[in-house]
Amino acid sequence: MATNTTSSAASFSLSLRFISLLAVVLLSVALAVGLPGNSFVVWSILKRMRKRSVTALLVLNLALADLAVLLTAPFFLHSLARGAWSFELAGCRLCHYVCGVSMYASVLLITAMSLDRSLAVARPFVSQKVRTKAIALWVLAGIWVVSFVLATPVLAYRTVSSELNNRSLRCFAKYPSERHRAFHLLFEAFTGFLLPFAAVVASYSDIGRRLRARRFRRSRRTGRLVALIILAFAAFWLPYHLVNLAEAGRALAGLSPHSGPAGPRLALARNVLIALAFLSSSVNPVLYACAGGGLLRSAGVGFVAKLLEGTGSELSSARRGGTLGQTMRAGQPGQNLPGSVVAEPGTTESLTASSDPIKGSELS
Repeated sequence: MATNTTSSAASFSLSLRFISLLAVVLLSVALAVGLPGNSFVVWSILKRMRKRSVTALLVLNLALADLAVLLTAPFFLHSLARGAWSFELAGCRLCHYVCGVSMYASVLLITAMSLDRSLAVARPFVSQKVRTKAIALWVLAGIWVVSFVLATPVLAYRTVSSELNNRSLRCFAKYPSERHRAFHLLFEAFTGFLLPFAAVVASYSDIGRRLRARRFRRSRRTGRLVALIILAFAAFWLPYHLVNLAEAGRALAGLSPHSGPAGPRLALARNVLIALAFLSSSVNPVLYACAGGGLLRSAGVGFVAKLLEGTGSELSSARRGGTLGQTMRAGQPGQNLPGSVVAEPGTTESLTASSDPIKGSELS
């Protein structure tokens, strides 16, 4: 019996060291790719774009949310390298709160992008009226306020404790009861993934259906991009929130986090998936580069600005309105023009001209 216990402890210790090393690698990659990548996106929009569309404003805020979470990565890397937390209770709560705010802001921004696209396709004239920079700024302000509010449970549940004769600290989540733990995990899973993801899937399903019905020539390309966006979002966040749901189920059943064989495994998996979620903050610039491959060769460092220029319906609506007005007049008796066609306003333009990747960023 003692031999089995010793063997299990040694196996868990080995797994923990491997998981810590893997987390260090993932965080390092996220920091090395995401920090310069998102900084470049922010610089491109602020310095290279003369007229910033609503799409550009959404992408700018998404990059800022990604940068915020990536700036906490050095603190977590330091903690993993030392095997202890060195930044007191204030640092523990602040780092995890920033991660929580960034996660919610990213998810809400992505949801706003998908709803914006859906509105442009389903109700192009309504989209033309409501999609202004003034309204966009109010929406962005609301997204950030809601994100700050939704992340507040982190401040209540994060704490530190002394270990190894008070020589080191550990930053961890401490709950008054298992019900509190279940509530927090379920709250994060539903508000930080399930509900926004349902809105994203519904929006892009509607977009795909409408584009197929109208048989746009570029709908196949759009479909591939939409699939890439949704898959990237799900790939980085679904595993993390599945572990959240599993741990919430155990908490509701009255099981402690490390009880039974599943408890330690879920704890180890959670550590890796948190680090993997950091990668979601670095993938967006990579997807921009892939989507703007031709622009990257022709426009050089200005490719992000070129990619986003003219994507907003507030910029393209004037062109659509002019074209549509000419087309309608051309269709009147006695005013037919050769080769005139009735255009569907705003659908391909709002979807294929831009590529807004999906991501969410991090933890509680």
